[in-house]
Amino acid sequence: MTELTPEVIAFILEAKHKTYAAGGEHAPSSRPASIDLPYRRGDFFYLDSYLGGFKFLGEEAVWQGDAPLWGMNYRGYMLVPEIPEGFGDFLKRALMEVPAKAPFRGPGFYKEGEFEYRCEWEGDVDRFEGRETIWMGLNPVYELVFHGGTIQ
Repeated sequence: MTELTPEVIAFILEAKHKTYAAGGEHAPSSRPASIDLPYRRGDFFYLDSYLGGFKFLGEEAVWQGDAPLWGMNYRGYMLVPEIPEGFGDFLKRALMEVPAKAPFRGPGFYKEGEFEYRCEWEGDVDRFEGRETIWMGLNPVYELVFHGGTIQ
């Protein structure tokens, strides 16, 4: 079993704060139509690469040098016919609250105005799976499932 050091976990959090949630710079697509958000510090490299928008599929991975250490796959989709105004900015603010004990998506709960973010997971950085949802009032408008863990 590969254990992630506190340094690697800190890098994952830092990368998440510098890429999608922060509106980070996109790199050239690594695959046809992919949206790629890389982040590098020293010997560590992080890449979030996804396809789609209204319905999307993606992967985050972390390397140290050429060795892959950790990864997460995700699949998200809207549950309503149109993306509500303010949804994208709200999701990014929720993801900026990613907890160090579970550096997967956002916190267990985050609320702002009419939007409410919920994230539930099982496991730890070695092996995990979970689901996040966003509600607008009493109605769910978005869902994402994720899973991942250490790479050996």
